[in-house]
Amino acid sequence: MAGVALAYGQECGAMAPASILDEEGHSLSSRACALPAAVGSAPCIAQRGDSAECRIRSVPEETPVALTYNGASYAVMMATPSDLVDYAIGFSLAEGVIGHPADIASLDVLSHDAGVELRMWLAPAQAATFFERRRRLTGPTGCGLCGIESLTAALPEVRPVSEGIAVTHQTIMTALSALVSAQTLNGATRAVHAAGFFVPGTGLVSVREDVGRHNALDKLIGDLARHDVAGATGVVMLTSRVSVDMVHKASVLGASIIVAISAPTALAIRTAERAGVTLVAVARDDGFEVFAHPHRICAERA
Repeated sequence: MAGVALAYGQECGAMAPASILDEEGHSLSSRACALPAAVGSAPCIAQRGDSAECRIRSVPEETPVALTYNGASYAVMMATPSDLVDYAIGFSLAEGVIGHPADIASLDVLSHDAGVELRMWLAPAQAATFFERRRRLTGPTGCGLCGIESLTAALPEVRPVSEGIAVTHQTIMTALSALVSAQTLNGATRAVHAAGFFVPGTGLVSVREDVGRHNALDKLIGDLARHDVAGATGVVMLTSRVSVDMVHKASVLGASIIVAISAPTALAIRTAERAGVTLVAVARDDGFEVFAHPHRICAERA
């Protein structure tokens, strides 16, 4: 990721510096980081019929993650402590704090006793814009609208997407199968959401998981932005229901097709219609339902 200095460490008592490389092979300053593990374990009593058995179950970690810009607190979200650089960038893009990863001059992932801080310093021009529109936001697990100061701000104008691609029925089925197979964290815990990006002819190019569905999509957006993958080239795959903010985030990415395992809300459907997004939901092994802009779903090979 050109133009962004990354560092990982503890706020106090950091270990000796280590050398890491960015996406282009440049050396970046880093400190050993004691971040919480994404998966832990917990004892439980499994009751099956008349029998009970003591077991150890894998459970996902849920950690407060604070996002700060130029010393100002912006959001505290409950998230899985993995892929946090992707999360910082994707959240910043989806919130409109930045327009490109290079708008972040530096990014530190810092471990505190109470959680994790994603400490970002914006480029001067972006910082000025940020402080003009600053607002505070605090939410529970991946809540994308909690703490908004007005009803107008709660429903930001969705950006129209380009025509993008068309896909066949079989492509959607293939993408759905690929997403399920790639959910390693959910495979271990059965307790997290996933967001993936499927490019026809290439396959699943990215998947991110989190206890919060919004967080998973933010992480995906960040990963794609870091690798310059255009949203119009593929399909956003979701394991969750589709709410209005998920459509908004996908439109920020520039994705023209969303495929979700669960159902959409009425507002999400209306928003997808306005944004020009093809909304496919209730996607299962035996088929799916199309709620908006069905012209991108082709019976024959696209």
